[in-house]
Amino acid sequence: MKTLPANDHQRKRERELKGERQRRAMTVACLMAALCVPSLAADAWPTKPLRIIVGYASGSSPDVQARLLAEPLARALGQSVVVENRPGAGGNIGADAIAKADDGHTIGLIGNGPLTSSPFLYPKLPYQPATDFAPIALIGSAPLVWVTAKSPSERSVAAAISQLQSEGDKSAYGSVGAGSGGHLGMELIKQALKIQPLHVPFNGGPAILNAILGGQVQMALLPTSTVYPLLQAGKLEALAVSSAKRSPLAPTLPSMEEIGAKGVNIEVWNAVMAPARMPAAHQAQLSQALEQILTAREMRQKLFLQGWRIDDVSAKGLALRIQQDTRAYREIIERNHIKID
Repeated sequence: MKTLPANDHQRKRERELKGERQRRAMTVACLMAALCVPSLAADAWPTKPLRIIVGYASGSSPDVQARLLAEPLARALGQSVVVENRPGAGGNIGADAIAKADDGHTIGLIGNGPLTSSPFLYPKLPYQPATDFAPIALIGSAPLVWVTAKSPSERSVAAAISQLQSEGDKSAYGSVGAGSGGHLGMELIKQALKIQPLHVPFNGGPAILNAILGGQVQMALLPTSTVYPLLQAGKLEALAVSSAKRSPLAPTLPSMEEIGAKGVNIEVWNAVMAPARMPAAHQAQLSQALEQILTAREMRQKLFLQGWRIDDVSAKGLALRIQQDTRAYREIIERNHIKID
């Protein structure tokens, strides 16, 4: 039996050790890969259809927006998206359902009221906007339009305001109910311009328009889409938009600042919110997907034609908007002792 020289024997041993190390490294790599597969599967989301709860009736602007977003969101997430209507209590019923959802696959589309003014209007609100929700994306904003009955003669906005100031509480304004954007906005305008029209609640925008045309009330704050046909027909007069600055949705109308209503900045908006318990990674995934969808030119155009302006759609921008509006509404609600049983 031949023996290898010392150097050859050493080289052979080194080759054997190298091969052993390679085999061990491959074994460890396989084990790590096996361990990582379940982890990656667990992190994949969504794993089933996503549900969007809308706290308003079918055909309402939040419902239309939810259905507009459902298809592109489904493509972005790789799962179908179902819209479910839970109307009632000014959107609070739907908001409560969103806040309490614990399946990890439920989000909601909510108007600004349930997130900002409801805590100060409803003494027994079943959810807390500040702690029960996570902001995902701001869909769109729109000012209201301050409309009055058509004057028999041409007049300036300043002249119309002067007339209202002289009338005191002999005039009245309509809204869709206590605590609505039209109600709270008019109370802010009253304070800023020192006018005193009385508040008369109605069941919907069309009823308010009929009351203005019939002389039962003299004015209202209503969405552009609601008043536009009557403005075009010359049956109503528009004084201003309810936002602090002019709006591209009604560029010919003056802003609140322009007519002397300093500090008034009322807009309606809709937003996508998630339950606060949803994992932060899933919230971020939703926010990123919706930001891409909402800032796409085609989607912006669709929403603009429906009367909505797209600004900062980010979760951070939405959180700031909620904070700002909450402060403003709280002040006007508490000052005027407005409550809803």
